[in-house]
Amino acid sequence: MPLELPDLPPPFTTLTAPHRHSDVIEGSEFLAFAERADSPPEALAQLAALRARYPDATHHCWAYQIGPLYRFSDDGEPGGTAGAPILRAIGGQGIDHVMVVVVRYYGGTKLGTGGLVRAYGGAAAEGLRTAPRVLVRGRVTLRVGVGFGHLSALYHLLGSMDAVRGEEEFTAAGVLLPVSLYPEDAPAFAQALMDATSGGATVEVLDLV
Repeated sequence: MPLELPDLPPPFTTLTAPHRHSDVIEGSEFLAFAERADSPPEALAQLAALRARYPDATHHCWAYQIGPLYRFSDDGEPGGTAGAPILRAIGGQGIDHVMVVVVRYYGGTKLGTGGLVRAYGGAAAEGLRTAPRVLVRGRVTLRVGVGFGHLSALYHLLGSMDAVRGEEEFTAAGVLLPVSLYPEDAPAFAQALMDATSGGATVEVLDLV
């Protein structure tokens, strides 16, 4: 029987590590900080940490994009001149699951609304452009069961695929093992395992990661 898999969320590109970029424009310093965030509370915790780290900054403007969720703030700058440009920079760079905070130290020269839009959006875009990225693809977790006589066949098959093994559970009949695979690999893996064990294996879909 073919392995039936639930729908996985689409892949997305995010950052592999926190990244910083700085610009100085008309005496004002703009420090752009970008970091992966997988939930709004995680993004806001990053903001709180930067506020604590740079308490004397003039503004802490920010935006996050986490799948369909997004939010932004001008933090006292004229409306539409900081948070929205940062959010547009995130979209323009094709990044998801990310929080970007641009910290400004005012240098004494007013930039005007257009200048602020360019400064905040430009700092965010350049920070994201130069940040290390990774493509995140969902995996499906299977619970595989085989008899002791088929352990070598299972391990050989796992070694030939991009699989992440969980912790083995030994039973009277054999071994149960969680295995995480990319969804496009899961049906072929299940079929190959059934062939190798003459139909004696069990394969159950556990979860999406």
